[in-house]
Amino acid sequence: MEKFVLIIHSLAALVIIGLILLQQGKGAAAGASFGAGASQTVFGSEGSGNFFTRATWIIATLFFCTSFGLAIIAKNHSKVATQGVVIPASQQAPATSDIPASDAPVDVPAASSDVPAVQNETAPVEVEEKK
Repeated sequence: MEKFVLIIHSLAALVIIGLILLQQGKGAAAGASFGAGASQTVFGSEGSGNFFTRATWIIATLFFCTSFGLAIIAKNHSKVATQGVVIPASQQAPATSDIPASDAPVDVPAASSDVPAVQNETAPVEVEEKK
């Protein structure tokens, strides 16, 4: 289903590009190169502007609908992917210990961590409160 909607979406985008490039400005007519008034006979009494404008609106509506459909499909795929994730017990965070940080050995890096241990060489700064 997703591939079908994606194909329709891509084709709609290409058709919109083509329709926009085929449209002329307000002062020009599509059949101007064939002579005066030729656009009215090729595309009807309204001229080419109304035909291309209406076709562009229809294909643009289809494009927005397929965009919305693809967003819903992507949302549903992400829900399925996140519901199936189970974290093994070996990768869960280790329990905190009762040893204060100042009493813990500094030279021994933790085996499960990739972050190197940091030695605290500065003395704590005391802050005086103003009354």
